[in-house]
Amino acid sequence: MYNHAKQFRCEIIRGKSQREIDNMLPTYANIINEVCPCNSSDFPRKFDEKLKEYLPNLASKTLANHRTEIAGKLFGMYFEKDGAMYISERTCKFLEDNDQPAFFKDFCYKMQFPNGMVKPQTIQEHIDNKINIRSYSFTLKVMLLASEARVVLTKKDIGYYILNALDVLQGKAAPDKVIAQIVEDKTAEIERIIKTPGKGASYDYQHINEQLNYLELANLIIIENDYSVHLNTNEKLAIEFIAKQYNVKPMFDAYIHDLSTKEGRKKFEIQWGIEFGLIGDNAGIFKTSTTALGIPMQTDGETVIDTERLDKTQIGEEGERYVFNYERNRVKGFNRRLISKVVYLGKIQGLGYDIQSVVALPLIENPEFTKYIEVKTTRRVTAPDLNDVNWEETFQITKNEWDAACQHKEYYSIYRVYFCRNDVVIYVIDDIYKQKENGTIRVTPTGFKIDFSSKAISEVIPSATGG
Repeated sequence: MYNHAKQFRCEIIRGKSQREIDNMLPTYANIINEVCPCNSSDFPRKFDEKLKEYLPNLASKTLANHRTEIAGKLFGMYFEKDGAMYISERTCKFLEDNDQPAFFKDFCYKMQFPNGMVKPQTIQEHIDNKINIRSYSFTLKVMLLASEARVVLTKKDIGYYILNALDVLQGKAAPDKVIAQIVEDKTAEIERIIKTPGKGASYDYQHINEQLNYLELANLIIIENDYSVHLNTNEKLAIEFIAKQYNVKPMFDAYIHDLSTKEGRKKFEIQWGIEFGLIGDNAGIFKTSTTALGIPMQTDGETVIDTERLDKTQIGEEGERYVFNYERNRVKGFNRRLISKVVYLGKIQGLGYDIQSVVALPLIENPEFTKYIEVKTTRRVTAPDLNDVNWEETFQITKNEWDAACQHKEYYSIYRVYFCRNDVVIYVIDDIYKQKENGTIRVTPTGFKIDFSSKAISEVIPSATGG
């Protein structure tokens, strides 16, 4: 029997805004990749020193929060074993594919209560109250049923009937019973809200908003006007896969651990860290396509590049093809006879660039000079904001790419491509050799790694989607 009136607040670590999380994820990943493996005792200092390069004004306590609470406990980006810190499988996969929604899909797939994210006393409270749920799986299952019933759920609905409902959290409620109660209340025009005596709305809904944030960063839901919540039907495969786990026991069994001793709590913490950051054999299901992000087909006026075909390629090639198409358009607009000089070379290894184009700018003495373009691509739900003074990003380049940048100087550019929801954003970083010399960007020869902020952007290319 589902009793919606029994409410229980399952806390989740307070993160950052969606855009901040999207901004910080690659930073966390690159720092962890750079400092791990290392001794557990050295890890806090090494991580914080690196993060301070990106966020120099943060206090030590805030740096530690980024490291332990968000990158560590919340996202499972590293783990401790035998006195050393290691990069997690989830983080390694992200560094390989630059697919941020896929990272968050895996996070949502494995998210559960009880978990090792919160304080030991909170974990014990969850155990005492027999909490045992894969919360995102259950939420998506109810949303699928709501869609079939043509019922639009709000953030408050999901909070009250699912994420804050004790029967759901205990695994006692069936999704069909939950949706039946929602339909009954909506038919009767009854609005249920969470209300804790003596607490404000921010307390009651903070943990709800945080959890919905990650479903949206995973590209699984779309929140309209910060109110109604819709499934992203372009992610049907991933949604159904995760939703099928709604009645499967959580992957991590918190109930076999003894939290009454310091040793037991430490064992729980370490084991959670090891298991939460693992990825399953079905990780390929979580790949985020351009279609799923709502990006339409691209055309240069002559050739249509089908995003469905590109969805089957690696994300790097997808970005390269997109920029190639953009350059053909740009050069054709300057002088049609030069279009043959735009050549896609992404399949050729060792050149140090993906596209050979031409300068093709008015009032330039030699507009037919060759331009060399290296493309770096990622997928994320939100677009970076150049007006954010704290925004800084990082990406890896190879030695061949750095050598090409040093050789071609002002004729070498990085095109940083972001496939975002309903939009494509391209930031152009010209002459990275000179920008390194004048301190606008940092280049670390670890592979090589480039850190840049809005100061380094030479051009922002208007979105071909009109976004």
